[in-house]
Amino acid sequence: MDPLEDPEGLGDTASAQQRALADHARFVDENLTRNYRANFIHGVLGMTGFRLIYAPTIIPAYLMLLTGSAAAVGLGTALLQLGATISPIASGARIEHRSHILPYAIRVGSLMRLMILGLALAGWLLTGEALLLATFAFFLLLGFFTGAQRVAFQMLMSKLIPIRKRGRLQGYRNFAGGLIAAVLAWVAGNWFIAGNWLGNGYATTFLFAFLLTSAGLVVLKTMIREPPAPVSRPQIPLRDRIREFPELLADRDFANFLGAQSFSTMARVGAPFWTVYAGGLLGLDGALIGGLSFVFLGSDTVSNIVWGPMGDRFGFRIVYALSLLCSIAGVVLLIFAEAAAPVYGSFVLLGFGGSGWLLAASTMVLEFGRTEDTPMRLALVTTVEGIIAASGPVLAGVVVAAWGFTPLFALVLGALAIALLLLVFRVREPRNLAKD
Repeated sequence: MDPLEDPEGLGDTASAQQRALADHARFVDENLTRNYRANFIHGVLGMTGFRLIYAPTIIPAYLMLLTGSAAAVGLGTALLQLGATISPIASGARIEHRSHILPYAIRVGSLMRLMILGLALAGWLLTGEALLLATFAFFLLLGFFTGAQRVAFQMLMSKLIPIRKRGRLQGYRNFAGGLIAAVLAWVAGNWFIAGNWLGNGYATTFLFAFLLTSAGLVVLKTMIREPPAPVSRPQIPLRDRIREFPELLADRDFANFLGAQSFSTMARVGAPFWTVYAGGLLGLDGALIGGLSFVFLGSDTVSNIVWGPMGDRFGFRIVYALSLLCSIAGVVLLIFAEAAAPVYGSFVLLGFGGSGWLLAASTMVLEFGRTEDTPMRLALVTTVEGIIAASGPVLAGVVVAAWGFTPLFALVLGALAIALLLLVFRVREPRNLAKD
C-alpha cells in the first residue's frame, strides 16, 4: 500500500490483525481434536464432582441437618453466590489483556477445589458452632473462586472450540457427566449419607467431589494446547474498565439478554428450597435425598443430548426459551403435588429446565458483540447473576420461615414468566447478528 494513501500505517495494522486471526483459526483447527477431547474429559469429571455440590438436594439437606432452619439454608446458598459476585469483574480484568489464559484458569480452579476439600475436613474435624461457621466460610470462598473460574474457563472454551461445535461439546459432556453424577448422587444419598460413611456421610461426599474435580483439572492442564489470543484489549486500571460497562449495554440485544438472565436467576433462588418442600411432604431422609438427586441429575443429563445439538443447529435462544417453559411446568407441578410421583415428576422437569438454562445462557453470552469484549461481558453477566443470587436465597429463607412456601412459589413463577417474555420479544438470536 502506498504510504501517501495510508500515512498512519492503518493498512499494515489491519493486515497484521487479519494474519493473527488466520493463524489463530489454523491453530484451532489443527488442535481441535485434542482440545475437544480435553474439554470433554475435564467437563465430565468436573461436572460429576461439582453437581454433587450444586444440585439442589445435598447442600440444602446438609444445612438443614446442621441448623434445622430454612433461613440458614438460604444464608448458605447466598454465601455461595456472594463470593461469585465479588470475583468475576476482577477475573475478567486479569485475563482480557493476556495472550494465554490457561495458567490463570488452573490457579483459580485449584483454589476452588481446595474449598471443597475444606468442607470435607470441617465436617470430620469440627462440631457445633465452629462447624457451621467454617462451612459458611468455605461456601463464601468456594463461590469466590467459582465466579473467577467461570469467566476464565468460558473464555478459554471460546478460544479453543469453534461456535459450530460448542453446543454438541457441552451437551455430550453434560450428558456423560450428568449420568455419572446422577448415579453418584444416588450412591451419596443412599450409602454415604444414609450409612454415615467414615463417620460423616456428607463429608465423605465432599471428599469424593474434590477427588473427581481435581482429576478433571489435571486432564485440562496436561492436554490443552492454547493458541495466543488473536485480539486483546490493552491493560487498563480496573476502575476505568468498569466505567466502560455502559458501552457493553449499548448493544440492546445483549442488554435485554442480561435482563432475561437476571429474572431467570431470580427464579433460581427457589431451587435450594424444593428439596426442603419435598421433605415436608414426604419426609426428609437419605433415601429421599438420593432419589430426588438421581431424577434431577438424570433428567438434567438426558436433556443435554437434546439441548446441545438443538442449540448448534437453531441457536441457543430457542433452547433458553424451552428451558424456561420446563422450569415453569416443574414449579407448577410441585405446587400441586400431594404424593411422591408428582414430586419426582417436578424434579424431572426442573432438571430439564436447569440444564437447558445453564447451557443456553453460558453459550449465548459468548456470541454477542466484539470478541475482545468477551471477558468483560462474561464478568458483567456473572456479577449481576451473583448479586441477585446472593441476596435472593436469604430473602427466600426469611419468607419461607415467616409465611411458608406460597409467596416463594408466586415470586418464582412471576420471574420465570418475565424472563421468558423478555427473551422471546426483546432478544434476537445472537449468531444471526453480524459482529463488529
